[in-house]
Amino acid sequence: MVAERLSKTWFNLVHGRNIVYNQCWEDPRLDRVALNLTANDRVVVITSAGCNALDYALAGAGHVHAVDMNPRQNALLQLKLAAARHLDYEDYWQIFGRGRHENWDTLYPRHLRKNLPNDARVFWDRKGQLFSPQGRGRSFYFRTTSGTFAWLVNTYIDRVAKMRDSVNALLAADSVQQQKDIYTEYKLAAALWKPMIRWAMRRDITLSLLGVPASQRKHIDDSYPGGILQFVMDRVEAVFTKLPLKDNYFWRVYLTGEYTPDCCPEYCKPESYQALRNGVADHVTTHTNSVLGFLKQSEHPVTRFILLDHMDWLTRDPAKKILTEEWQGIIDRAAPNARILWRSAGLQGDFVNTLKVQVDGQPREVGSLLHYNPSLANELHSKDRVHTYGSFCIADLKR
Repeated sequence: MVAERLSKTWFNLVHGRNIVYNQCWEDPRLDRVALNLTANDRVVVITSAGCNALDYALAGAGHVHAVDMNPRQNALLQLKLAAARHLDYEDYWQIFGRGRHENWDTLYPRHLRKNLPNDARVFWDRKGQLFSPQGRGRSFYFRTTSGTFAWLVNTYIDRVAKMRDSVNALLAADSVQQQKDIYTEYKLAAALWKPMIRWAMRRDITLSLLGVPASQRKHIDDSYPGGILQFVMDRVEAVFTKLPLKDNYFWRVYLTGEYTPDCCPEYCKPESYQALRNGVADHVTTHTNSVLGFLKQSEHPVTRFILLDHMDWLTRDPAKKILTEEWQGIIDRAAPNARILWRSAGLQGDFVNTLKVQVDGQPREVGSLLHYNPSLANELHSKDRVHTYGSFCIADLKR
C-alpha cells in the first residue's frame, strides 16, 4: 500500500502541471476504417495531443468534441487550431512538423496569442519556450513529459549504446526485410536492452513519463507473460522487424525529434492544413472535463466514442466505480447504433462486459449491450503502427 501511494504521488507530481502527450499515441489510420465517419457523426474523443481529433474532422466527421481533464492537452490542440487558421504553411510546419520555430518569440505574440482562448493564452505565455530552437533537444517532441522520456532514450542511444547509425539505417530502410536484417546484423536487441534499461522499464517512476500509471502497469503484469518488461521488448521488436517504418511517424518523431514531409500526421500535410484553414477547424471544439462530465452536460446524442486506453486506469477498486458511471453516461447519451472504440494494454479489452448499468430502469451488463466486431478489430490491430497496445476493440451499442 505504501509503494502504491508513493507511485500515485509521483505520477501526479510528474503530470500535475505538464503537457503529458506531445503527439497522439493511437493510430488514426485504423480509426478511420473502424469509424467510417460522415457529416452526420458527432464524435467524442479524449484530446491527448489533439492530432487525432483533427484527423477525424479531416476524415469528414460532422463535429469532434475533444475532451480532456488536463487543460494543458486542450491548450495544445487550441494552439494547433489557431496556427492552422492564422499562420502560413511554412510557419505551421516549422512548429508542428519540426517541433521548433526560429522566430517563435515574435511569431507567437504577433499571430497566435490573440487568437487563443484565455486559458490557452495563459499557458502558452508561460510555456512557449517548448517550441524554442534553443535548449534541450531543440524540439517540442523532446520536451513535455513523454518528450522527456524520448530525449532520455535518445541520449542512451547516442552516448551509451552508441547505436545512432543503426537506428538511422532502420528509419531509412526500404522494406521490412531490410529492417529485420539491420536489426539482426547490428544486434540491436542486445544493444538496447542492457540490464539498467531492463531495470528502469519495470519502475513506475520511468513509466509515469510515458503516461502509464501503476494501475495500467499492473493490468499488463497480470495479463501478459513476462509482465511489463517483456511486453515492451516484444512490441519494440515487432515495430522494428515486422512493420514498415517508412510511414511510421509515431516512432520516427521520438527517435529523431521531428517529422518529415513524407512521414507525419495528417494534420501536418499541406492539403490538410488548407482544409483546416478553409473551415474544417471549426468542426473541432475542446472541453476541459472528464468524459462523464462532458456527457452529463451535452444536449446532443453522440454517434462515435473514442476512449483511447484510459479505461485501463480504472479497472481496479475504487476507480472501477468511476468506470461504471462513465459507461452509464455513454449509454444515456449514445445515439442509436453508436460505435465505440477503445484500446487496452491487456490482451483482452472486453473487461468492461461485467459492469452493471441501467437501461430503461432495468439492470443490464455492458457486455449484453455491445456488438463486437472482432474480425475487423484484429485485422486493423495487426497493422497498428504504434503497436504498443495489447488489444483493440470496436463495438456497436445495441439496446
